[in-house]
Amino acid sequence: MGSRSDENNPGVIRPTLFQGDLRIGGGKFMAEVGHNRRALSNINRNTVRVVSEKHAICDKNPSIAVHRPITRKFAAQIANPHQPCPEETKKPYQNSLTSSSKGSDDCVIIDVDDYRSDSNFSEPMFVKHTEAILDDLDDLDEIDLMEEVEMEDIVAESIMDIDSCDSKNPLAVVDYIEDIYSYYKKTENSSCVSPNYMVQQSDINEKMRAILVDWLIEVHYKFELMDETLFLMVNIIDRFLARRTVERKKLQLVGVTAMLLACKYEEVSVPVVEDLILISDKAYTRKEVLDMEKLIVNTLQFNMSVPTPYVFMRRFLKAAQSDKKLELLSFFMVELCLVEYEMLRFRPSLLAAAAIYTAQCTLNRTKHWSKTSEWHTNYSEDQLQDCSRLMVTFHQKAGTGKLTGVHRKYCMFKFGCAAKSEPAQFLLDTQV
Repeated sequence: MGSRSDENNPGVIRPTLFQGDLRIGGGKFMAEVGHNRRALSNINRNTVRVVSEKHAICDKNPSIAVHRPITRKFAAQIANPHQPCPEETKKPYQNSLTSSSKGSDDCVIIDVDDYRSDSNFSEPMFVKHTEAILDDLDDLDEIDLMEEVEMEDIVAESIMDIDSCDSKNPLAVVDYIEDIYSYYKKTENSSCVSPNYMVQQSDINEKMRAILVDWLIEVHYKFELMDETLFLMVNIIDRFLARRTVERKKLQLVGVTAMLLACKYEEVSVPVVEDLILISDKAYTRKEVLDMEKLIVNTLQFNMSVPTPYVFMRRFLKAAQSDKKLELLSFFMVELCLVEYEMLRFRPSLLAAAAIYTAQCTLNRTKHWSKTSEWHTNYSEDQLQDCSRLMVTFHQKAGTGKLTGVHRKYCMFKFGCAAKSEPAQFLLDTQV
């Protein structure tokens, strides 16, 4: 087959293994190396195969090959052996370099570490400078990493895990609760309506809407319905009125039918149609109620699964570590907003967060919004100010005027007499 090149033979660059005095993998390969060896400068310019001065590379028992980094100056001398060396490095190794310059195949490779130690060859300044810079960068990375860890520790200490207490409660769905409320936040706009939809209504206005909602809150309480039903009922009314023009005499019919639909969606025991006709003083027939029911569900495309302020209230109250007193006062605040048409410009999650913030300020007589509440609501204290101020004004006038349904409800002992709390007047005096 003739002489073959060792260019693709991995044994040229791999360290050879020894077992006692016998070389593993020797034989044919060692016989060929001495006759067909490439120049050192062409094999690899970045590493030097270093052997002992006592043995040539073609000896039967050479030393173990070691890969070492080489200096640029020494590499240049190997690549161009005819280039004269500096006097301080030429004398100690004159014989070795001379044998390499004569073009002999059996050249001796010098150990770079021995070369550096025996000569006065100093490391270039730019190498030292580069190493110093790299060391500084490593120190900076370590400092930044320590600061990040410290910041994470601070955040972890200030934000509580509000779901840890429910880890064994399957109804709390701790594993999915964050995803559920993330979805609520993304879809809450679907439950919102235009804050000026009354412009398209020719026979009703926002004052009539307020009268209807205030009356329905009392009916809701007398029927002992769930809180979810109240918020969904008001949402159905607003979404329907934003899409359909309604006559004044049919507005109450829209209200009682919306209550019927909300009860069917939320309640276990649903009021019968005759009960709704009775509370409306028999102003409508059974057929009118059922026809309005069909019209509403078709207008809303049967979409009853919308996030209302109630679903956010439950989560945000948990983040605020609320007691019963704070809970009742918060619901008093948010139910006052159900009556007010102008509060439609706020999203359900913002209404819930602002109601809890206003209730905390009312009870504590000072501003209070924890990092845990801010984390779970995604609202800072500044973002709640406008909505909170409006709630304080509603609280101040809740017992006056004609629309006092919410105030009378929350003046009862059953609701902790929350309406009798002193309004947080200082929030109105605060300038942003």
